[in-house]
Amino acid sequence: MYDFAVVGVGPAGARFARRAAESGYDVVAFEQGTVGTPLACSGHVSTDIWEYVPETAKADLFQNRVCGARFHIGGPDSAAYPFYKREEISNVIDRVELDRTLAGLARDAGADVREHHTVVDVDERHDEVALTVSHDGETETVRARMVAGCDGPTSRVRRQCGLPEPEELLHGVLAFDSAPDDSDFVDVHLTAPRFFAWRIPRGDAGVEYGLAAPPGRSVNELFEQLTDDYDVETEHFCSGAIPIGPPERVHGRRVFLIGDAAAQTKPFTGGGILYGMTAADRAAETIDPGDPATLRDYESAWRSALSREIALGHWLRRAYSLPEPVQRVGLRALSGEIGVHMDRPSSFFSRDHLRKVLGL
Repeated sequence: MYDFAVVGVGPAGARFARRAAESGYDVVAFEQGTVGTPLACSGHVSTDIWEYVPETAKADLFQNRVCGARFHIGGPDSAAYPFYKREEISNVIDRVELDRTLAGLARDAGADVREHHTVVDVDERHDEVALTVSHDGETETVRARMVAGCDGPTSRVRRQCGLPEPEELLHGVLAFDSAPDDSDFVDVHLTAPRFFAWRIPRGDAGVEYGLAAPPGRSVNELFEQLTDDYDVETEHFCSGAIPIGPPERVHGRRVFLIGDAAAQTKPFTGGGILYGMTAADRAAETIDPGDPATLRDYESAWRSALSREIALGHWLRRAYSLPEPVQRVGLRALSGEIGVHMDRPSSFFSRDHLRKVLGL
């Protein structure tokens, strides 16, 4: 019997598998396809990402540096409201290679990472969890003391174990233009209902265009309008769900959720790489596979680390739905040099940022 079985080897799953294995636990991790594919997530991240990978990995992952963002109420020809720092705010990375790097670190730590293994059933029992795993047309039963559900926004683990759903699932789409662009500003368009569209320069890798909105709002049509406005032909179209708002509970008797499965994401951008890996670290620090009571410790630990930022993120997102005249006044008043960290909305109220806003 394994101490932990991890379902899903994205950033959150790979990070937890690595940390648990480093603590001496017997860990197996299942990915239904090849790690990192299919791509369904943007690679625009804060520079904190480098704390989670070896220094030598940066050369393979790094694509571009970003120093700011231009906000638009309309399309690319509309007025732009720039927010920037004098140094880089964030980086654009190879998202597929990030997953592979993190999975490699989990393997190096001793975790048994198995690709092309699909978990088709989760049976949570009093003293163990039995997983039915499909591989090459055959199934096997894998037993573990606990299971980490890291299998994304439509988590099978969450649903089969009867855990609550996220508050909301957005529909996100993105695609790429191969023309190189090493400019250091992203463009954000407040044109999608209750969310936004974006353009991210990726250096030699081209340009990423994306959009997210509530389902049923003609997301694909809105995306086509975005690329038409930029007069580009895109390729490698990707589509997926973006969970917003963690449920009131992310653990059962012997099952717990991390990352997108737990909706541990930023409500104002939908990004979840850093939040998911933060929660993975809290899980590895607090959960003892022999003591189900420690799942409550994980629940408290990850919420202590992230709940304030998530709550403030919800408030920031509300600005996307303000009337256009109010948006323009707010953007005009606040644009300029900032002291904000892209993963921490609380930094909006920091002394550094407030000094910049006030021109001190």
